[in-house]
Amino acid sequence: MSDSIPTHDAIIASENATRPEPVVITKGVPEPTDTLYCEDLQVGQQWLSPWRVISANDVRTFSHLTGDFDPLHGDESGVDSDFPKSPFGRPVAHGLLGLSILAGLSTEFPRAATLALVSVDNWSFDNPVFFDERVRVVTSVESTEAHGRRAAKITWHRQLVSDDGRTLQQGKFVTLVASNKRYRRQPR
Repeated sequence: MSDSIPTHDAIIASENATRPEPVVITKGVPEPTDTLYCEDLQVGQQWLSPWRVISANDVRTFSHLTGDFDPLHGDESGVDSDFPKSPFGRPVAHGLLGLSILAGLSTEFPRAATLALVSVDNWSFDNPVFFDERVRVVTSVESTEAHGRRAAKITWHRQLVSDDGRTLQQGKFVTLVASNKRYRRQPR
């Protein structure tokens, strides 16, 4: 499976997807395990998370957690329904499950000194997430803006992508990230 930036935004069948161009990760970016402060972040830096499979069990667990048992996500009752099970021909994961997995995967890639999530903006659900789909997150810094003396407001562009190159979801997360000054020992 390739490390690639997705280029597909339309709903397409997985078997018809073409491989996008390879990702070039910015040189000089700290390792994903290093905690990054707002001074470390520059517009254009980019990270890839590890791959993760979204399983039928993940979907079942999310259904129980949220109470969303829509047949779109798989009907476990075994009873035939008058409602179509999925317009995609097979069950799909909850969109918010995909968003939650994206949020989790992107907490370490990169690991920023996050103080708060400010907003999720312009979020789009571009393609369905199928059971047993292998996904990862592509994160890039879109903008930085000072926020007081010891933090910055960072706008991240985040994409949940499948291993066949489809963009499944994308949008902006805005977070407050601490300055390294916040953690320096102040002389008395």
